[in-house]
Amino acid sequence: MTDPKKVLRDGDALLVIDVQNDFCPDGALPIHHGDRIVPVLNRWMGVARDKRIPVYLSRDWHPVGHPSFEQFGGKWPVHCLQDSNGARFHPDLAVVGDEVVVTKGVRFDKDQNSAFDQTGFTEQLRRDNVKRLWVGGLALDVCVLATVLDALRGGFKVVVIGPATRPVTSEGGVMAIREMESAGAEFLSE
Repeated sequence: MTDPKKVLRDGDALLVIDVQNDFCPDGALPIHHGDRIVPVLNRWMGVARDKRIPVYLSRDWHPVGHPSFEQFGGKWPVHCLQDSNGARFHPDLAVVGDEVVVTKGVRFDKDQNSAFDQTGFTEQLRRDNVKRLWVGGLALDVCVLATVLDALRGGFKVVVIGPATRPVTSEGGVMAIREMESAGAEFLSE
Protein backbone atom coordinates (compact mmCIF):
# COMPACT_ATOMS: atom_id res chain seq x y z
CA MET A 1 0.00 0.00 0.00
CA THR A 2 1.25 3.48 -0.86
CA ASP A 3 2.80 5.23 2.12
CA PRO A 4 1.54 8.83 2.36
CA LYS A 5 4.75 9.81 4.18
CA LYS A 6 6.69 9.06 1.01
CA VAL A 7 4.41 10.79 -1.50
CA LEU A 8 2.84 13.88 0.11
CA ARG A 9 4.86 17.05 -0.47
CA ASP A 10 4.58 20.83 -0.63
CA GLY A 11 1.95 21.92 -3.14
CA ASP A 12 -0.26 18.93 -2.31
CA ALA A 13 -3.60 18.80 -0.53
CA LEU A 14 -5.87 15.99 0.65
CA LEU A 15 -9.58 16.06 -0.19
CA VAL A 16 -11.92 13.71 1.67
CA ILE A 17 -15.25 13.56 -0.17
CA ASP A 18 -18.58 13.01 1.60
CA VAL A 19 -17.64 10.48 4.28
CA GLN A 20 -20.99 11.06 5.95
CA ASN A 21 -23.24 8.80 7.99
CA ASP A 22 -25.89 8.51 5.29
CA PHE A 23 -23.34 7.03 2.86
CA CYS A 24 -22.11 4.42 5.35
CA PRO A 25 -23.79 1.22 6.61
CA ASP A 26 -27.21 1.90 8.18
CA GLY A 27 -27.40 5.27 6.42
CA ALA A 28 -30.16 6.46 4.08
CA LEU A 29 -28.00 5.84 0.98
CA PRO A 30 -25.34 3.35 2.12
CA ILE A 31 -22.33 2.56 -0.04
CA HIS A 32 -21.28 -1.08 0.40
CA HIS A 33 -18.40 -1.09 2.91
CA GLY A 34 -18.30 2.72 2.81
CA ASP A 35 -17.09 2.81 6.39
CA ARG A 36 -14.04 0.68 5.57
CA ILE A 37 -12.32 3.63 3.95
CA VAL A 38 -12.24 5.57 7.22
CA PRO A 39 -9.03 4.01 8.65
CA VAL A 40 -7.25 4.56 5.32
CA LEU A 41 -8.34 8.19 5.21
CA ASN A 42 -7.40 8.72 8.85
CA ARG A 43 -3.84 7.58 8.09
CA TRP A 44 -3.61 9.99 5.14
CA MET A 45 -5.12 12.82 7.18
CA GLY A 46 -2.65 12.24 10.02
CA VAL A 47 0.34 12.32 7.68
CA ALA A 48 -1.01 15.39 5.90
CA ARG A 49 -1.34 17.24 9.21
CA ASP A 50 2.15 16.19 10.29
CA LYS A 51 3.55 17.53 7.00
CA ARG A 52 1.38 20.68 7.13
CA ILE A 53 -0.45 19.63 3.96
CA PRO A 54 -3.97 21.15 3.81
CA VAL A 55 -6.90 18.82 4.45
CA TYR A 56 -10.32 19.57 2.95
CA LEU A 57 -13.58 17.77 3.66
CA SER A 58 -16.54 18.01 1.32
CA ARG A 59 -20.08 17.23 2.39
CA ASP A 60 -23.55 16.99 0.95
CA TRP A 61 -25.77 19.39 2.87
CA HIS A 62 -29.21 19.12 1.29
CA PRO A 63 -32.20 21.28 2.16
CA VAL A 64 -35.62 19.67 2.60
CA GLY A 65 -37.14 19.12 -0.85
CA HIS A 66 -33.80 18.92 -2.65
CA PRO A 67 -34.07 18.16 -6.41
CA SER A 68 -31.78 15.11 -6.10
CA PHE A 69 -34.43 13.30 -4.03
CA GLU A 70 -36.69 10.79 -5.81
CA GLN A 71 -39.90 12.46 -4.64
CA PHE A 72 -38.79 15.66 -6.38
CA GLY A 73 -37.63 14.07 -9.63
CA GLY A 74 -34.12 13.05 -8.60
CA LYS A 75 -32.57 9.60 -8.51
CA TRP A 76 -31.71 9.26 -4.82
CA PRO A 77 -33.63 8.70 -1.59
CA VAL A 78 -33.65 11.52 0.93
CA HIS A 79 -30.12 11.80 2.35
CA CYS A 80 -27.72 14.21 4.07
CA LEU A 81 -30.42 16.63 5.19
CA GLN A 82 -28.93 19.77 6.67
CA ASP A 83 -28.19 19.44 10.40
CA SER A 84 -29.30 15.78 10.50
CA ASN A 85 -27.28 12.91 11.93
CA GLY A 86 -27.08 11.46 8.41
CA ALA A 87 -25.30 14.58 7.18
CA ARG A 88 -22.62 14.42 9.90
CA PHE A 89 -19.18 13.08 9.09
CA HIS A 90 -18.66 9.43 10.06
CA PRO A 91 -17.93 9.40 13.81
CA ASP A 92 -14.64 7.51 13.33
CA LEU A 93 -13.30 9.95 10.73
CA ALA A 94 -10.43 11.86 12.37
CA VAL A 95 -11.96 15.32 12.06
CA VAL A 96 -10.08 17.64 14.41
CA GLY A 97 -11.37 21.05 13.34
CA ASP A 98 -8.44 22.36 11.31
CA GLU A 99 -9.89 21.11 8.01
CA VAL A 100 -11.62 23.38 5.51
CA VAL A 101 -15.16 22.10 4.92
CA VAL A 102 -16.58 22.48 1.41
CA THR A 103 -20.37 22.37 1.49
CA LYS A 104 -22.26 21.35 -1.64
CA GLY A 105 -25.72 20.21 -2.62
CA VAL A 106 -27.39 23.25 -1.11
CA ARG A 107 -29.01 24.64 -4.25
CA PHE A 108 -32.77 24.39 -4.63
CA ASP A 109 -32.64 24.21 -8.43
CA LYS A 110 -30.00 21.52 -9.14
CA ASP A 111 -27.71 18.95 -7.61
CA GLN A 112 -24.01 19.61 -7.03
CA ASN A 113 -22.05 16.36 -7.09
CA SER A 114 -18.68 18.07 -7.47
CA ALA A 115 -16.95 19.88 -4.61
CA PHE A 116 -16.05 22.48 -7.25
CA ASP A 117 -19.61 23.15 -8.47
CA GLN A 118 -20.27 26.79 -7.52
CA THR A 119 -18.50 26.47 -4.16
CA GLY A 120 -15.44 28.66 -4.75
CA PHE A 121 -13.21 25.66 -4.01
CA THR A 122 -10.96 26.33 -7.01
CA GLU A 123 -10.09 29.76 -5.64
CA GLN A 124 -9.45 28.34 -2.17
CA LEU A 125 -6.99 25.80 -3.58
CA ARG A 126 -5.21 28.51 -5.57
CA ARG A 127 -4.95 30.72 -2.46
CA ASP A 128 -3.44 27.74 -0.63
CA ASN A 129 -0.95 27.18 -3.50
CA VAL A 130 -2.23 23.66 -4.16
CA LYS A 131 -0.98 22.03 -7.37
CA ARG A 132 -1.83 18.38 -6.74
CA LEU A 133 -4.91 16.95 -5.03
CA TRP A 134 -5.00 13.52 -3.36
CA VAL A 135 -8.62 12.34 -3.25
CA GLY A 136 -10.63 9.71 -1.38
CA GLY A 137 -14.22 9.37 -0.25
CA LEU A 138 -17.71 8.44 -1.36
CA ALA A 139 -18.91 7.52 -3.83
CA LEU A 140 -16.28 6.75 -6.45
CA ASP A 141 -18.76 6.72 -9.34
CA VAL A 142 -20.73 9.82 -8.32
CA CYS A 143 -19.23 12.65 -6.25
CA VAL A 144 -15.62 11.49 -6.40
CA LEU A 145 -15.87 11.19 -10.20
CA ALA A 146 -17.49 14.62 -10.63
CA THR A 147 -14.99 16.28 -8.30
CA VAL A 148 -11.94 14.68 -9.91
CA LEU A 149 -13.05 15.69 -13.41
CA ASP A 150 -13.65 19.28 -12.28
CA ALA A 151 -10.27 19.38 -10.50
CA LEU A 152 -8.55 18.28 -13.71
CA ARG A 153 -10.47 20.89 -15.72
CA GLY A 154 -9.32 23.45 -13.15
CA GLY A 155 -5.70 22.63 -13.90
CA PHE A 156 -4.87 20.54 -10.82
CA LYS A 157 -3.04 17.23 -10.89
CA VAL A 158 -5.16 14.55 -9.23
CA VAL A 159 -4.33 11.25 -7.59
CA VAL A 160 -7.26 9.07 -6.47
CA ILE A 161 -6.43 6.89 -3.46
CA GLY A 162 -8.14 3.65 -4.49
CA PRO A 163 -8.34 1.98 -1.05
CA ALA A 164 -9.89 5.21 0.29
CA THR A 165 -12.98 5.13 -1.90
CA ARG A 166 -15.94 2.88 -2.75
CA PRO A 167 -18.46 3.00 -5.63
CA VAL A 168 -22.25 2.80 -5.59
CA THR A 169 -21.92 -0.17 -7.98
CA SER A 170 -18.91 -2.22 -9.08
CA GLU A 171 -19.67 -1.53 -12.73
CA GLY A 172 -19.98 2.19 -12.02
CA GLY A 173 -16.65 2.09 -10.20
CA VAL A 174 -14.85 0.47 -13.14
CA MET A 175 -16.32 3.01 -15.57
CA ALA A 176 -15.45 5.90 -13.22
CA ILE A 177 -11.82 4.80 -12.94
CA ARG A 178 -11.55 4.57 -16.74
CA GLU A 179 -13.10 8.01 -17.18
CA MET A 180 -10.86 9.63 -14.56
CA GLU A 181 -7.70 8.04 -15.95
CA SER A 182 -8.68 9.03 -19.52
CA ALA A 183 -9.07 12.61 -18.30
CA GLY A 184 -5.57 12.55 -16.75
CA ALA A 185 -6.04 11.44 -13.14
CA GLU A 186 -3.73 8.90 -11.54
CA PHE A 187 -5.40 6.02 -9.69
CA LEU A 188 -3.59 4.23 -6.85
CA SER A 189 -4.94 0.71 -6.69
CA GLU A 190 -3.14 -0.04 -3.41
